[in-house]
Amino acid sequence: MRIVDLIQKKKLGLEHTQQEINFIVENYTKNRIEDYQISAWLMAVCFKGLSDKETAYLTKSFIDSGDTLDFSSISPYIADKHSTGGVGDKVTLVLIPILSALGIYSAKLSGRGLGYTGGTIDKLESIPGFRVELANEEFISQIKKIKAAISSQSPNLTPADAKFYALRDVTATVDNKSLICASVVSKKIASGATSIVLDVKYGSGAFIKTQEEAFELGDLMKRTAKLLNKDIDFITSSMETPLGKCVGNSLEVIEAIEFLKGNYEVDLYENTKEIAIKTIINCKKAPNEESASQLFDEVIKNGLALNKLKEIIEAQKGDSRVIEDYSLFSIGKNKLDIKIDKEGVIKNIDALKIAKIAKLLGAGRDKKSDIINYGAGVKLIYKNNDYIEKNSTVLELFYDDIPKEKLEEVKIIAKSAIELK
Repeated sequence: MRIVDLIQKKKLGLEHTQQEINFIVENYTKNRIEDYQISAWLMAVCFKGLSDKETAYLTKSFIDSGDTLDFSSISPYIADKHSTGGVGDKVTLVLIPILSALGIYSAKLSGRGLGYTGGTIDKLESIPGFRVELANEEFISQIKKIKAAISSQSPNLTPADAKFYALRDVTATVDNKSLICASVVSKKIASGATSIVLDVKYGSGAFIKTQEEAFELGDLMKRTAKLLNKDIDFITSSMETPLGKCVGNSLEVIEAIEFLKGNYEVDLYENTKEIAIKTIINCKKAPNEESASQLFDEVIKNGLALNKLKEIIEAQKGDSRVIEDYSLFSIGKNKLDIKIDKEGVIKNIDALKIAKIAKLLGAGRDKKSDIINYGAGVKLIYKNNDYIEKNSTVLELFYDDIPKEKLEEVKIIAKSAIELK
């Protein structure tokens, strides 16, 4: 078997066999195929596509390239969720404590932020002392002990996907739905979860721009998992405007804590609850949506979910005093108020522009090795459909030391991010 023949086959739009996909993945991962040849194959895939079978073969090959986690000795129901990325998306920080407070074992492997999307691992690292790198044995042990753990992903899980993704990132081949599907689904299955709910986001602040495309991707991931004898549910949600009121690592953790205290924004509540309901039913904790909804609200009201967050923080060596004392977080020493010089009703606060602001202030990174400022970020004072008076402060920006010209750029973007009706 020769890679050049497989490139030609896909260029002609023909379907690969499972053996051919395995050959491509195994030999590229072992450095037996050149980057430029896989680049050609990836581009052929982008133009000609992969069938459902090919997508499942690629997903399975990614899974088989490394370790897989097994929780079967703990419970038949292990929950996980995945978001395709958004602005102000702190759902994991509130969902995992809620699920585990309900007795659902929750194994969450998360990533760092890159570009304009935030990463759960960065957010957790804003908690003093919090350990985000758990060895597989520690991860499994903590889940067995307290029913929840949130960790960065081990490099031994789906290493083939990591190698392929790095090449896709620099060859303009990221946006093919089959390649996205194989990357996401392989990681979720390898992580050992049995109940997986995907949140496929669309809009200005998401990678996918339309709800139709988001549904297509979600459905493809569901079908692919089914071909591998796994069940995956998905929802689609809008990312035209930031989720909740805070964007930035420390700010988002504080907002998540407030959520578990019962003080939440409606959009964040609804997004989290939709994922939770599917998971609660899948894990046999409730027979229907109505009873699952009641359980969700109950563990927030009685404080069990907040206690579970404290338990997770302490298990991972973080300072749980942050739950009551927000001064323990690093918050930007400078605050800039953005005002609008007219009155009206807010039509939209552009998620992508808010993400760009947060990144310029220091909350984001261009490459994984960049150092971020955990205290930098943006707080929305108002949300869509709120009435504002003339010269009202609509955004609060937090930052440390940034160049004057960058701050001027931030001000321009900030004012253009607010659209009135």
